[in-house]
Amino acid sequence: QVQLVESGGGLVQPGGSLRLSCAASGTIFSNYAMGWYRQAPGKQRELVATITSSGSSNYADSDSVKDRFTISRDNAKNTVYLQMNSLKPEDTAVYYCNANHNYRRLTYWGQGTQVTVSS
Repeated sequence: QVQLVESGGGLVQPGGSLRLSCAASGTIFSNYAMGWYRQAPGKQRELVATITSSGSSNYADSDSVKDRFTISRDNAKNTVYLQMNSLKPEDTAVYYCNANHNYRRLTYWGQGTQVTVSS
């Protein structure tokens, strides 16, 4: 059974930074493209960024996210990261880690980590 465990969320002031981590277990991590999604209160879950097994990244069609967030992965540590800088109140959401198998119809989600940006 694949497990994804997010960490690194919390309360941060506007302009601050956080680095989210998602540790995967129970599978061959390098067989999965990984992604980060977020869901704000009252809104649908939305894509933040994805990264392929080889490290190619894509970001939501949002200039704001592209300029401030960076997704990365360490296949040796079975972990994907989301570095978030210059955080804004509108970044407040539960952030979810996602794993999509490269060749099979397998998708997994983490339990989510809360990010709150507030003064």
